[in-house]
Amino acid sequence: MKFSLIVRGQHPPGDPEAHLQDDLELVRSAESLDFDGIVKGSHFSAHPFQSVQQLPFLAYCAAIAPRLRIILGLVLVPLHKPLELAEQLATLDLLCAGKLVFGAGIGYRDVEFKAFGVPRGGLGVRFEETLTAIRRLWSEEFVSMRGAGWELDNASCPVKPLQKPTPPIWIGANADVAIRRAARLGDCWYINPHNTLATIERQMDVYKRALDECGRPFPTEVPMRRELFVAPTRREAIRRAQPYLEEKYKAYRAWGQDKVMPEGDDFDREFRELLEDRFLLGSPAEVAEQLVRLNKRLGVNHLVASVHWPGMPNALAVEQLHLLAKEVRPLVETALRG
Repeated sequence: MKFSLIVRGQHPPGDPEAHLQDDLELVRSAESLDFDGIVKGSHFSAHPFQSVQQLPFLAYCAAIAPRLRIILGLVLVPLHKPLELAEQLATLDLLCAGKLVFGAGIGYRDVEFKAFGVPRGGLGVRFEETLTAIRRLWSEEFVSMRGAGWELDNASCPVKPLQKPTPPIWIGANADVAIRRAARLGDCWYINPHNTLATIERQMDVYKRALDECGRPFPTEVPMRRELFVAPTRREAIRRAQPYLEEKYKAYRAWGQDKVMPEGDDFDREFRELLEDRFLLGSPAEVAEQLVRLNKRLGVNHLVASVHWPGMPNALAVEQLHLLAKEVRPLVETALRG
């Protein structure tokens, strides 16, 4: 199983330079601890948090952590034009020596859609058009094509990605319709951190049926992002993680994240109920057991670990990385080899 770290960089208002140095410390720690990749998401107007932007941050990560895969998780594709993304991401693939992963999603926040002049209607079509155009720009010399709010008139992307035909494309999806889209368009479904495991187990059947309908094989890489905290006991893990996770999910409710979740998976509930069947919390052995179960039940073989939340001391997040690398990962590898 692969292990990557997502650096959300969601910090309370304060000193942005100090926050950036904290984020970069996590990246360097992941590199030194033999993690497989570094992941950064993307949001704009992310009040109440401070967070640096995805592409420049990951370009810097490619320089300071050259062994790690550089994973965009996710680019909010409908907010961008295809030529812009094709050239920016091809450049990033060069900078990281062909280790880029293009994670693509639609988004859900009105403040972002309005700021970029993107109507909510037709987001799925806009996503598919843009993704198709990016693939063509990466594989063809000249492209002529029209989409919502843009036109490629014999346009070219002179710098192509090192990875052929394209970098891996992970498609993030919460709802069933989006999961079917991921089966059609992506190299894999990037499983979200929010849905309960019961929901994801049901949706994996949706995904497999959609792959069969498209005549596509089950992917060799199945990534899943999860909130994770390791402590001597599950009780202690919950106690220590709760203040930070509660703050984060309170903001997600305010952003409307839970309004785009499958029925029954909303966040409008007490923390004790929220964490059931959703987060990876416990002793090293308990967390390892949960990861092995995800592999056996769902085929998950790439954990994107979220171990740092708003207001959490950076030293505590670094400690979590060490526990994951030194205590949890060996248990998982031993169990899966057996």
